[in-house]
Amino acid sequence: MKGIVFTEFLELVEEKFGLAVVDKIIQQSSLASGGVYTAIGTYDFSEMLSLLTNLSDHTGTSIDDLLLTYAEHFFSVLVDSYPGLINTYQDPIELLSSIENHIHVEVQKIYPEAELPTFEVLEKTSSSLIMIYKSSRAMYSFGLGLMNKTFEHYNSSATILMEKIKEDGTEVKFSITKN
Repeated sequence: MKGIVFTEFLELVEEKFGLAVVDKIIQQSSLASGGVYTAIGTYDFSEMLSLLTNLSDHTGTSIDDLLLTYAEHFFSVLVDSYPGLINTYQDPIELLSSIENHIHVEVQKIYPEAELPTFEVLEKTSSSLIMIYKSSRAMYSFGLGLMNKTFEHYNSSATILMEKIKEDGTEVKFSITKN
């Protein structure tokens, strides 16, 4: 997992819960990296899972809710870091339907070793989108948060329904209808 995901996560934790909580979850997590991350480094997903689990235990907030909040923060990082990529699109449905064939292609150019989820578009109209998320990391709530912020970015809203195809969350169907 790319280091920017870790650095931004810890920045959000500090912003929301304070530096003491950042230190606490790093200490509790017994991380191979020691909790020292660079944005361009690559780290094992198990470290993120450990940080999330310890933050969830500390705050009483579910991991899914933490991922949702984190995704909303991370979307602003993407907009600030890659405005040309986001501003290529004039509509949230267009952006979301291009994740696999455009956005992830560009991400792979910047971070060739990035392990990205896949998004298979099953059905697309001008006001709706059905796609399947697949990832061994089961971070579908992170995907949901990014989708929510995508609509907000375009001053729009949507109803987004999630259906777990696999109980462990490694495969999830998103049905999105623009309001």
